[in-house]
Amino acid sequence: MKINIANPATGQQKLIDIDDERRYRVFYDKKISQEVPADSLGPEWAGYILRVSSSPYRVRLLLADGHSCYRPRRTGERKRKSVRGCIVGPDIAVLSVVLVKQGDGEIAGLTDNVLPKRLGPKRATKIKRFFNLNKEDDVRKYVVRREVTPKKEGAKPYTKAFSLQSQNQRLVTPARLQRRRHLKSLVRRRTEHQKEQKAEYDAMLAKRVAEKKAKVAAIKAAHHKSVLVSISFMPCVI
Repeated sequence: MKINIANPATGQQKLIDIDDERRYRVFYDKKISQEVPADSLGPEWAGYILRVSSSPYRVRLLLADGHSCYRPRRTGERKRKSVRGCIVGPDIAVLSVVLVKQGDGEIAGLTDNVLPKRLGPKRATKIKRFFNLNKEDDVRKYVVRREVTPKKEGAKPYTKAFSLQSQNQRLVTPARLQRRRHLKSLVRRRTEHQKEQKAEYDAMLAKRVAEKKAKVAAIKAAHHKSVLVSISFMPCVI
């Protein structure tokens, strides 16, 4: 079995190939994220503790309602899907583990050298935590840049960095604050314009209603006057 050991403290990785099953049998029946002492791998691994991170073995299982990693779309539906097992077995060719605790001795290629950090944290909150920054510090000045060698001959190398992100995918900068104020002013002006249009419409509606009432009242008055005139000219019968 091949065991790929990663050391986050130094950034190094080491792949070891062990033929003796008695040495790596300690990893059998262990689940992902379980910690295993590495004393059985050899005398140089005394005091080391490894954590099982992942296993590349995948199986295709027929999953139904009640199984994890599957949600049926119809009643009684079943589907065959490729899922990754979480228990280490003898059929695994390469096992990935992470160094949790270092022992007394040094392991060549794993703990003897500290590699420079090629890519730094991407989010603003993680950059502040990584460099121990305050709220007054500009996070954009602490972005880890990497040097890129151009493919064209004679071209000068240049540095490249990622686009900085924050918690809501937007970094709070003076330009971002100005944009927020501009959007709020647009919403405020739109609301005031709608209020003015509503006031004009209400005034126009009230004016038309008043004109209609006056017209109806004039028609009623004219009709009442004509009725009185006709009654006054009616002949009397004695």
